[in-house]
Amino acid sequence: MTVARSLVLFALAAVAEIGGAWLVWQGVREHRGLLWVAAGVVALGAYGFVATLQPDAHFGRILAAYGGVFVAGSLAWGVVVDRFRPDRWDYAGAAICLLGVAVIMYAPRG
Repeated sequence: MTVARSLVLFALAAVAEIGGAWLVWQGVREHRGLLWVAAGVVALGAYGFVATLQPDAHFGRILAAYGGVFVAGSLAWGVVVDRFRPDRWDYAGAAICLLGVAVIMYAPRG
């Protein structure tokens, strides 16, 4: 159950951070206005909060592992929201990052 909870929290954190960054991007780069930027800032704050709910107590480990989730999640966001088409190297890189997440977070420790 702990691994499942951790994976759900990583997914929620990814949506909050990637979505927040996208909202800020839309507000500034696409000239959609300050409300978009403000919504992005709130979402980025939610990301920071969600990360604290991870079962592991080590900040560095959580953030290091989240980096891999962020890479894969950003590509997925691009596919769904911006109609980005990753190539095989994007997929390979994302798979390597997710393998790193699994090693960092879920390897047996004594």
